[in-house]
Amino acid sequence: MIAALVLNALVTVAPANTDYYVYVTAESSDEVYLTCFDGSEVRVVERIPVGYMATEIEGPHGLTIEPGGEHWYLTMAHGKPFGTLYKYRTQDNELVGQVELGLFPATMQISSATGLLYCVNFDLHGDMSPSTVSIVDPEEMVEVAQVETGAMPHGSRLSVDGTRHYSCAMMTDEVFELDALGFECLRDMRIDDGTGAVTRRAEAGHHKAVTKPTWILPHPSRDLAYVCLNGAAQVAEIDLEEWRVTRRFPTAKAPYNLDLTPDGKLLVVTYKAAASVGVWDLESGREIQRIETSRPVTHGVVISPDGRYAFVSNESVGGDPGTLDVMDLKKHERLASVELGLQPGGIAFWKMDQR
Repeated sequence: MIAALVLNALVTVAPANTDYYVYVTAESSDEVYLTCFDGSEVRVVERIPVGYMATEIEGPHGLTIEPGGEHWYLTMAHGKPFGTLYKYRTQDNELVGQVELGLFPATMQISSATGLLYCVNFDLHGDMSPSTVSIVDPEEMVEVAQVETGAMPHGSRLSVDGTRHYSCAMMTDEVFELDALGFECLRDMRIDDGTGAVTRRAEAGHHKAVTKPTWILPHPSRDLAYVCLNGAAQVAEIDLEEWRVTRRFPTAKAPYNLDLTPDGKLLVVTYKAAASVGVWDLESGREIQRIETSRPVTHGVVISPDGRYAFVSNESVGGDPGTLDVMDLKKHERLASVELGLQPGGIAFWKMDQR
């Protein structure tokens, strides 16, 4: 009864007459879901089957939406052997283009400066060798370049001005900065856990992943970036001008994805092995709330453009359906949930509509 009263209280502070639309992948059921949150409840608007091999699970992984909102893009991890990037219209969710990329294409984003799409090829196949970032012309759906980075790259994100691309290599403990216009690596850094273990192992010539970075995101207004160190239970803050770690935030187990509110004040981190998300105040460097998720394996997060809500994808375990949770970033509570398919992961915010 108390929980119901709290939930009702939270619903009343939601902005009136606003719908929030979010796309979510279901990696183990080859589906994408278009969802709508109305300030009180979240529901599935459309279930979109994806892939072309009816007898195989192809693994829809990453999602992004172009700046104008007219198309959404999906990475399909598994292929023969390479993965594929698909392009869909948001108007009717119909497939309108595709292009083959590298091994296990994963997260991606489109640059506001170049109009090009940058996708990391995660490469789960064979030995842990350096992989690449694929650069695609999304208008023509043609791959124009590949830039080599580290082993198992992830967290493909761009600076606000679109001129710099950032990613991290999970199995080599590295972060990379690429010139989005010149298609070259400008800087890279092995990112430690504060003990020096990464540096010592690299110098000894037998590097083994320690921090396992899985996500990197530049700050919306400051020359900073934030990195999830999945293996070290930390989020690291990087000064992009000096190219060094300036702060470390100890987190719950296995921080995986993160997002920032548009004003740059709050950081929301998913804890993949702790069934929760952390809400961090960046000025104080303090976790101000930890919110339990509706499923035990927490994956992706995206924050609405008004900074009001965080949308969180939660993977399923076994045959249980996964979920999408909506977190209230004013009250720091889980406000609503909806069941999706198996292993929801990739997530992208589409639009806010006034009813």
